[in-house]
Amino acid sequence: MKTSIATVSISGDLREKLAAIAAAGFDGVEIFENDFLAFDGTPAEVGRMIRDHGLEITLFQPFRDFEGLPEPQRSRAFDRAERKFDLMAELGTDLMLVCSNVSPTALGGIDRAAADFHELGERAARRGLRVGYEALAWGRHINDHRDAWEIVRRADHPNIGLILDSFHTLARKLDVETIRAIPGDRIFIVQLADAPCMEMDLLSWSRHYRNMPGQGDLPVVDFMRAVAATGYDGPLSLEIFNDQFRGGSPKSIAVDGRRALVNLMDQVRRIEPGTIAIDVPDMPERIPVEGVEFVEFAANDEEADELGHLLSTMGFAPQAKHRNKDVVLWRQGPSASGINIVINTEHEGFAHSSYLVHGTNAYAFGIRVEDAQATVARARALGVEPFEQKHGPGELAIPAIRGVGGGVIYFIDSRSELSRVWDIEFAPLPERKTTVDAGLVAVDHIAQTMNYEEMLTWILFYTAIFRTRKSPMVDVVDPGGLVRSQVIESENGALRLTLNGAESRRTLAGHFIAESFGSSVQHLAFASRDIFASAAAMRKLGFRPLEISPNYYDDLEARFGIDAALSQQLRSHNILYDRDEGGEYFQLYSTNYGEGFFFEIVERRGEYRGYGAANASFRIAAQKRELRPAGMPKS
Repeated sequence: MKTSIATVSISGDLREKLAAIAAAGFDGVEIFENDFLAFDGTPAEVGRMIRDHGLEITLFQPFRDFEGLPEPQRSRAFDRAERKFDLMAELGTDLMLVCSNVSPTALGGIDRAAADFHELGERAARRGLRVGYEALAWGRHINDHRDAWEIVRRADHPNIGLILDSFHTLARKLDVETIRAIPGDRIFIVQLADAPCMEMDLLSWSRHYRNMPGQGDLPVVDFMRAVAATGYDGPLSLEIFNDQFRGGSPKSIAVDGRRALVNLMDQVRRIEPGTIAIDVPDMPERIPVEGVEFVEFAANDEEADELGHLLSTMGFAPQAKHRNKDVVLWRQGPSASGINIVINTEHEGFAHSSYLVHGTNAYAFGIRVEDAQATVARARALGVEPFEQKHGPGELAIPAIRGVGGGVIYFIDSRSELSRVWDIEFAPLPERKTTVDAGLVAVDHIAQTMNYEEMLTWILFYTAIFRTRKSPMVDVVDPGGLVRSQVIESENGALRLTLNGAESRRTLAGHFIAESFGSSVQHLAFASRDIFASAAAMRKLGFRPLEISPNYYDDLEARFGIDAALSQQLRSHNILYDRDEGGEYFQLYSTNYGEGFFFEIVERRGEYRGYGAANASFRIAAQKRELRPAGMPKS
């Protein structure tokens, strides 16, 4: 598979863009004309610089307002094209993109446009060059790939071909199946982009909100399946116009782009095996998840005691200690299916480094999968950084990768001795502390907080590696601004992740990132069999719930018409409530730990699939009251 990306897709000057594109593993690059014009080198120097990076120029673009013009504009358009041909020869590329005309002076007519392209093909052929025609979604006369193909077909010239762009086809909701009838050798290049579903004019949508395949809502897989069926075997190129990307890290965006292309073609290959002429890197299928095996905290001795006390008020007890390290396992429930929390107070190694940078934090978690080695193999094929650390005698080499904020995701499976990690690496404490079981049975979800501009990266990361899906993005109202929240979850609910993107430090999420020095897990939600029984048991253990305003419950009674007995139960335990057509949802929160970390207890009844988004603003207001500087009186 030959991969390419347009220079317009990432930030930086041309040198920075090329370095990032090459480092990410792309084979080629589309030169967007403005990037070239802003560069202070000659075309020949630019060409050499690109080749020195091990890249080829797959396309020079765009050439605008060409076909169907009256005289004298038509002659001037051909003169402009000849000058671009001169430039292409110096750069060292043979393909130019011509996008459909948007000029008000352009004349309609398929045959008129075809005649123009036939003549352009003759001129290109004399130079050993090719021209590809693309239908812009907002083109004056041509805005459909079917019409663009008809023009190319009638032009009947080997140096004139079609350029397909997923955004232009999918934004207009055109039938992608019509692509299958186009001969693959008449498609000169395929450009790919995704986008969130939005109601706005096509030009603005395209210029500001495109993203990588898999990061948006468009059926890019269906588009690419149709392209693959034509026998096309040329470059797959990304053309992404996105305001956020223009201000982001060129390196990380380029890595996302390469990952998106590999993941896309892997999906296409599996849906339509044997129909793809493009080679795709071999890798295991997207990995199904069986559950969360553990969450690990890095801490120092004093803060480990504080965290341990908080865990004990929720029914956890220390059960075992690592045989070689200062690492303690806290557990609630049976060993085979309970909740495992690990507290690491080592004075060296990665956990200690994480503590020094972030303070006490949930720097790692473990996921149960069918095959741990296959999980890492897929992640590696997608350009994910593996995590390896020295392990001592008798310790397992647990497969792992780097995740959000530089944290670690470990993988445990049942087909190897990894399933016995707690018996192999941990020894039961001589005098195990026991506590009242609070009825917490599993990790319901893990909430990771990050800067908003990181969210698309991690959405792609999780959905490309694991068999998960993303939900629509939700705006969470914080008194200090909006926080964008998106859920990634497996079909069976074994893995649920809420990704929360902060844009302002004034939000609770932004405060957490600033004070913790980076993106991280901000809260853990534990599932309860009976949240009222759990709340009562935890109260006896000394648990202090987050205090919710009484006004919330007065409104709750009016909104849902709940009976007085349930309302009183909710009030007495500071439990929040939500309901949808599928069932009910109950939420109980701890007070803040440190600079905004917290625990949540939830109970799902029926088929409720949400996360209580309607309650977020009330929870955040209560948490912010707790962040009041010491000594400031409550109002």
